[in-house]
Amino acid sequence: MANAIIELTHLVKKFGKQTVLEDINLTVQSGEIVGLIGPSGAGKSTVIKTTLGMEVADGGSAKVFNEVMPNRELLSRIGYMAQTDALYESLSARENLKFYAQMKGIAKDEIKTSIAHVAQVVDLTEDLDKRVTNYSGGMMRRLSLAIALLGNPELLILDEPTVGIDPALRRQIWKELNHIRDEGRSILITTHVMDEAELVDKVALLLGGKVMAFDQPDVLKAQYEAKSIEDVFLKAEGVL
Repeated sequence: MANAIIELTHLVKKFGKQTVLEDINLTVQSGEIVGLIGPSGAGKSTVIKTTLGMEVADGGSAKVFNEVMPNRELLSRIGYMAQTDALYESLSARENLKFYAQMKGIAKDEIKTSIAHVAQVVDLTEDLDKRVTNYSGGMMRRLSLAIALLGNPELLILDEPTVGIDPALRRQIWKELNHIRDEGRSILITTHVMDEAELVDKVALLLGGKVMAFDQPDVLKAQYEAKSIEDVFLKAEGVL
């Protein structure tokens, strides 16, 4: 597809004898938020790691910006937030942000403004000069998200970004994600918070190593005759 930012085709991933991803087909277009939802252990993080080339696929293909990953040149165009925080705890939040901004190749004269903006989005402005070792788990998640947002990446890949974040701030973060989408950038987000699955443009239901359904939330709800994405999920799983 011409403007498919992520294109996963018949993706297979095994760990030893266990097949974690059986046949994953998924596309993320430019200017769209795609939510990947599934229970813990469904393989959401594996989809992301294989997409980014951090894990090698055992079959099928994963392309980002029409290129097979990993590709160092493309990394500067991608903002990635892992499920575990990769932070330097002996440094302050500001120092962490500055380090990652330099790594991403953000121009020297833009770093300060960029840090100020992302800190405001995740509500860490007052805590930027505290050492990360004194941060709570939720603050660390917010700092990881701020790092992913640095440099206005064309593609954001966020693995459970709102875990441990209070509802008011979660709303603020979604406002920013919508703003990013409206600028024509793309977001792939994993979540097991079902009400967040209602906020994306398209939902991919991951079950048993396959994408069981992939469409707009309203289309899936009509298709499964369900009131919510949670009910869609339970019906797809055969629970309801």
